[in-house]
Amino acid sequence: MIDSVAPADRLLSLVAGGLDESAATEFVRALDACAVSSANGPRRVAEVSQRRLDTENLQLACRRGRALLAALPLRSKREGAAKHAGHAITHLMANVSWRFFRLYAAALYRELTEDGKLSLRVDALLEAAAARLPQVLPTEAELAAERELMQQDKDGLEIAQGLFVSQVCADPQCGHHLLRSMLRPLPGSLERLAEFTREGRIDLGTVKVEVDGKTAYVYLHNERYLNSEDDTTVVPLEMAFDLVLLHPDVRMGVLRGSVVDHPKYAGRRVFCSGINLTRIYQGKQTYLSFLFRNMAMHSKLYRGLLPVEVPNGLSMPNVEPEETLEKPWVAVVETFAIGGGCQLLLVVDYVIAEEGSYFSLPARKEGILPGASNMRLPRFVGERLAREAIMFDKTFQADSPEGRMIANQVVPAGEIDEAVKDCVAKAIDSGMVSAGGNRKAMRIQTEPMETYRQYMATYVYEQAFCHLSEQLIANLERHWNAKARTL
Repeated sequence: MIDSVAPADRLLSLVAGGLDESAATEFVRALDACAVSSANGPRRVAEVSQRRLDTENLQLACRRGRALLAALPLRSKREGAAKHAGHAITHLMANVSWRFFRLYAAALYRELTEDGKLSLRVDALLEAAAARLPQVLPTEAELAAERELMQQDKDGLEIAQGLFVSQVCADPQCGHHLLRSMLRPLPGSLERLAEFTREGRIDLGTVKVEVDGKTAYVYLHNERYLNSEDDTTVVPLEMAFDLVLLHPDVRMGVLRGSVVDHPKYAGRRVFCSGINLTRIYQGKQTYLSFLFRNMAMHSKLYRGLLPVEVPNGLSMPNVEPEETLEKPWVAVVETFAIGGGCQLLLVVDYVIAEEGSYFSLPARKEGILPGASNMRLPRFVGERLAREAIMFDKTFQADSPEGRMIANQVVPAGEIDEAVKDCVAKAIDSGMVSAGGNRKAMRIQTEPMETYRQYMATYVYEQAFCHLSEQLIANLERHWNAKARTL
């Protein structure tokens, strides 16, 4: 969250950090010129001219704030007063940006989407918004330059992205429109659908898909990193889900990990080891990847696909039944489902786990939010156990009473292939006409779109700060030995 800096402490803390007093004074004056820094009340000036003035003032404040940060040592090298000054600048800029977006994010969203005619994905939305708000929102070139830094040296360009998207999600009409837009199939999925339908298989690099009868099997193939989720797997996984949902003859999907060659688990299948923590530590994991995972990839498993021919307008009633294309999903857990792997289990319809496997959400040790698990896990195990898992490192053994609240079936390793075949046969043989309808009906009680929208408004805000926090770095060094690991 945004840390408060008392007005009387602003200049003093910056100068104490070794920054030029004149430049620091100009930054504080620019902050004070941002009317949104102290109030969000009605304006006396006409809306258009006031918005232009507020925009110019915010851009000036952010430009001067960025210049002050650049004058400091690298973030990891700052100590004492310099460290405090850098932290203050980041949060002062975040404060005025947040209040600006509270006033204008919805209006900007409407303009960028041509009043809802365009279904922009969040990356395209942020790119377009950055072009309208340079110095406030980072451009792709600025983000690419920052990715050359270790995570501990980043000053938080991506925080502004989280603040903007959070305020978009906080607006009911814009938030629903954005979340529906993220359910559209990827352009690459549409381009490769004919190939997938014709061949019955497709190789997406870190993900492979094979069709057997009326079932599509999606395999994670990030073997070197124990099938972790990262920027190299999130989009291929989303594309795989698109293709399964769009295939005219496929009735259900099965998600499973591949056999890995890691010395500790050589020859064994591993479902998913969660997010690649080494990539985070080394600054290679983008903030946007968290949004792709939770607003698109996981959401398509849980809510289905919004076909391109289905309208998606800002004026559409948000209480109407969802018009998504859905199919049931089975997850097959071998060895473990950690972090993001465990999150996947909360959005599928059936879980088969081998004896001895386990599920965990080590969010406390990582220092980030575990996706939408804070909302979803309590539905499976109750709030008390969910709090213990997320904040106190509880692990769910698959064949324990708590583990069986997440896994539908726990079988010996030698019987898991047969269990999968049996599960698929029963589901297909019983007919799948009502599967999508039943899923939609269940979500009315478990997670209506409005609840999901409100959750995402909080998630994208908090995750932006967690992703760039000092505590994240400290946790990765303490619990992951991140300094000694290489990609």
